[in-house]
Amino acid sequence: MTRVAVMGSGNWGTAFAAILADAGCTVRLWARRPEVAAAVNAGCNDAYLPELDLPETVRATTSAQEALDGCDIAVLAVPAQTLRDNLADWGAAVPAAVPVVSLMKGVELGTTLRMSEVIEQVGHVEPDRVVVLSGPNLAAEIARKQPAAGVVACRDMATAERVANACATPYFRPYTDTDVIGAEVCGATKNVVALASGMAEGLGFGDNTKATIITRGLAETTRLGLALGAHPQTFMGLAGVGDLIATCMSPLSRNHSFGVRLGRGLTVAQATAELRTTTEGVKSCESILTLAGQHGVDLPIVEQVVAVIRDGHPAREVGPRLMSRDLKAEKH
Repeated sequence: MTRVAVMGSGNWGTAFAAILADAGCTVRLWARRPEVAAAVNAGCNDAYLPELDLPETVRATTSAQEALDGCDIAVLAVPAQTLRDNLADWGAAVPAAVPVVSLMKGVELGTTLRMSEVIEQVGHVEPDRVVVLSGPNLAAEIARKQPAAGVVACRDMATAERVANACATPYFRPYTDTDVIGAEVCGATKNVVALASGMAEGLGFGDNTKATIITRGLAETTRLGLALGAHPQTFMGLAGVGDLIATCMSPLSRNHSFGVRLGRGLTVAQATAELRTTTEGVKSCESILTLAGQHGVDLPIVEQVVAVIRDGHPAREVGPRLMSRDLKAEKH
């Protein structure tokens, strides 16, 4: 039986632990807080995903060493901006030669590194062992076992297939790919586009506006991904347009919900206090814009989100600024 360590007990880490257990794996979930570990061992993560009844094969611990000891696959599900510090603490405990799976969707502040690059650099993990899982995977719907799919991307196809086999269930279908860059760029940038879509909804705009933001957001994501070496087809798949639609449109999306609050006039601090959870687009928008600048890529939607998040501009200014840009052909 495959033994999997899931490092992180938030919404998606908990939901993915349940997927793995339902696929026949035994799962050791690492929780930072003792009360969360105790709740998981009682069958439910009340703090993050109370609607999910966890299988008995999911057990939690506050010891990273215990979680990782003897695992066949290590899954990393911590907030993106904490990955470096977490790996510094317990990365050496990851067994050699096992696949290391990233569920994280962000770009590191300061370094502009993608999560796979941080894993390689800090965790000293070979690129052929680093796996990225991405797609339209809202944790609350996964908890209800509603059908969903995702992309398991790794430079080494055999490793991608190994991980896919470990998480395939009647309600979760993993597809394999080798485009790690594309999967990560899609996963990180869609969170920022979702903030913009949420702002539009909070301002009272309708589906035309949101569809425009989503479509142009996909164009921005594609431009950045191609500049970094991603495959064009990735952006039309589950990790690209699939995840973008789910994150930009669903009230279950934390980034969308955060944007709605900004559109209604709340400050970043007020929206953060209301949601009380990590919103990756808020954390990564500036680093994504910096990364784009390093490669000469224009991301006007991301730029306007940064103006709101970092610089404190009102959300109501975003639309007029985007609409007043110079006219150009759509494909640009």
